[in-house]
Amino acid sequence: MKRISLLFFIRKSKKLLNGTVPIYIRITIAESRFEIATKRYIEPKKWNPAAQKVTGSSEEIKTTNAYLKSLEQEIYAAHQTLAHQGRMVTVEELKSELTGKRGNSKLVIEIFREHNERINALVGQEYAPGTLQRYQTSLKHTVNFLKWKYNVSDISITEINHEFIASYDFYLRSVCKCANNSAVK
Repeated sequence: MKRISLLFFIRKSKKLLNGTVPIYIRITIAESRFEIATKRYIEPKKWNPAAQKVTGSSEEIKTTNAYLKSLEQEIYAAHQTLAHQGRMVTVEELKSELTGKRGNSKLVIEIFREHNERINALVGQEYAPGTLQRYQTSLKHTVNFLKWKYNVSDISITEINHEFIASYDFYLRSVCKCANNSAVK
């Protein structure tokens, strides 16, 4: 599981007319990060950057600090959910999980299985049985690669990049002992 770090901070550049500033949270996973507003505002002099909370003992301050703590727990819970579902934990996935806005992004293994089902339906008409067998072997290698490299059962198609392809090529050649033509195909 990728390490996650959280940092609460105030944004003095967004000072409102009443003198308060917004509290933000920065979420970092594997050197990628994003920031979201907590929708809470405070006087800048009441912010303790070392403790990442508001200082004081008024009921309003206690409520704000409790809200920040609950937000922190919600983020950690979403991180755990992604990890337990076997999904790749990235800032994009975490942001989607937190906001409830899941993109139209499909998963690699899901797409691969749909493809193989279509090929299976056309065996004997447009494809030979050996073609389906090779696609099934390729699917098995892809599933095993995701476990080997990322320790996940599936990833979003948007996660496919040059590093993924190079790692998969290495996996096919070294771990699976595939010949050059098999690895390239």
